[in-house]
Amino acid sequence: MKFQPSELPIGKPQPRRRTSKLAPLVALTILLTIPLYYPSIKDSTKKLSVEETSQTFESSLDDSIKPSLDNSIEKPTSHLETSPIENPSTNPCSDDPAECSNVDKSRDNDDDVAAEVVVPQPPPPPHHQSPQKKKHEKGGQKHKKPARKYSSSPSSSSSHQEIVSRGDDRGAVRERILDDEQCDLFSGEWVPDPDGPYYTNDTCNAIQEHQNCLKFGRPDRGFLKWRWKPDDCEMPVFDPTQFLELVRGKSIAFVGDSVARNHMQSLICLLSRVAIPVDLSDPLDQNRRYEFRDHDFNISMFWAPYLVRTEKTDPKDEKRPFNLYLDEFDRHWQTGIAAFDYLIISAGHWFFRPTYFYLDGRLAGCLYCPDPNVPHLTSYFSYRRAFRTAFSAINAAGFAGVTFLRSYAPSHFEGAAWDKGGDCVRTRPFRKDEIQLSDYSLEMYLIQLEELRIAQKVGRRTGGKFRLFDATRAMLLRPDGHPSKYGHLQGANQSFANDCVHWCLPGPIDAWNDFLQELLKREVGDSR
Repeated sequence: MKFQPSELPIGKPQPRRRTSKLAPLVALTILLTIPLYYPSIKDSTKKLSVEETSQTFESSLDDSIKPSLDNSIEKPTSHLETSPIENPSTNPCSDDPAECSNVDKSRDNDDDVAAEVVVPQPPPPPHHQSPQKKKHEKGGQKHKKPARKYSSSPSSSSSHQEIVSRGDDRGAVRERILDDEQCDLFSGEWVPDPDGPYYTNDTCNAIQEHQNCLKFGRPDRGFLKWRWKPDDCEMPVFDPTQFLELVRGKSIAFVGDSVARNHMQSLICLLSRVAIPVDLSDPLDQNRRYEFRDHDFNISMFWAPYLVRTEKTDPKDEKRPFNLYLDEFDRHWQTGIAAFDYLIISAGHWFFRPTYFYLDGRLAGCLYCPDPNVPHLTSYFSYRRAFRTAFSAINAAGFAGVTFLRSYAPSHFEGAAWDKGGDCVRTRPFRKDEIQLSDYSLEMYLIQLEELRIAQKVGRRTGGKFRLFDATRAMLLRPDGHPSKYGHLQGANQSFANDCVHWCLPGPIDAWNDFLQELLKREVGDSR
């Protein structure tokens, strides 16, 4: 190996050199020149790679809570600016929000059905040979194993590959959120369940029309014959009698959009096998309240698709863009949660709609707006801000119960965009080696994990309890569980968008209450 004279190994003598008479002049010139170049040298040290930034994220979570460092975490990197979801040419309502109105308005006053059907899910990669199944434990303890990585299928897009790289690094946050001593309920696969379903559209009156797939003629029934099986333990199917004993004298609140309501209705249907609640809801109100009086248990739904303070730009038209005040609490639900024992918070597909973003009461940017003088930001910007504000609202309210973040549930449009005939016609689940979380779904999921991690750290100082309710992986594997065209009467002269966002009832979403039952068992066990 060759060395320059000034780089010789220590201990090897260097020949003595005579000093030139010009040396002092050269040294003076260098000293005078350094100040001219120092600013650029200083700035160059700030250019960290994506990998370096993601590796240091975890060590800076505490500091990221401080307003002074808020922007460094919030700003989407350049590869996110050009993510496929942010392409206005494929975005619904990008030119005319009235285009979102092609779903029948007679669906139980459920305008959000059309609004939430928004973007195509990337097609699954080719089938691969299934890995050999592991032997499972039947207890609640899990095996120690390396951090699970969430990556994407191969793509020629450089931005896509960078998201994959970020996912590999940031996926470790999930392992820090989960309890190392408990079985990971959310890593597993769907296995046949000949006993399903556990209710029908005839035995439950809480099913809305656009979720009533059996009523509107869905011909196959195979999608009802699966249950979720964790990799490392057994998880019992929902037991309504046991559940009502777990929650006797308790209350649960759902905060979110129509997918959150979809979950709540699944819970009511499963419980209806042994108890029928009293419905105290206003039929014209998106908010809901049900009481199981024999068990002193109640369920409520707080309608909050954006989680933060929101205003309509046109009070008479919900299809027009919304104003989101991303640093202001939604007082409707924030002041109403104190009386509840458990809170299940979620949000997702509404964040792809045209919106205006406000910070400190001033317009800070927009998504898919026609204004050339307003900064055009991504949905990731608003999504992160909204969850950070929502978790801050819970901590500020002094909520003494347990908050579950129900993670993002991907849609499954294939063949085209939602408004260009995209559909979800598969009739069985994916195997877990057939598809991986990718693109915008991966980014939304990772944002949730990162913000939950911050909320947990704050909660340890304030007494708040935050838990992960990870529905993402399980629902990614269920392209067969959506209503598609079976959420309305079939007719040749009708024009409907296929629904690949919500879930049939009964259907795969019922597994969310298998999760909920086990999570509540753990909370009751921890409190004893």
